[in-house]
Amino acid sequence: MNLGIDVQRRDPWVVLTPLGDLDMGSAPAVRQAIVGAIAAGDTRLVIDLGSVDFIDSVGLGVIIGARRRARSNGGDVVLARLTESTRQVFALVELDQIFDVTLDVDRAVGQPT
Repeated sequence: MNLGIDVQRRDPWVVLTPLGDLDMGSAPAVRQAIVGAIAAGDTRLVIDLGSVDFIDSVGLGVIIGARRRARSNGGDVVLARLTESTRQVFALVELDQIFDVTLDVDRAVGQPT
């Protein structure tokens, strides 16, 4: 499946929503959106994974890289709305121990639900 990416501003956060599988073929588009946001000074990112049913090691690498980039620029990355399949992958490789994970985007950006 091809991947699209939706980008929304929820000051002071930028919400990136990949739409489709996050794998070797689609990861460059997500990486480009992340790098572009951080280059523009948006270092507080929410990655909304609610529309991602499959993620491979390359996709995980993009998300790890996003966190490193954001933190090295004084920001952070929060993950929101993991599907059951992505939640299992994050737990398997223990990334759920490293990332802040929220149930929805409103909680991630600190707004009441």
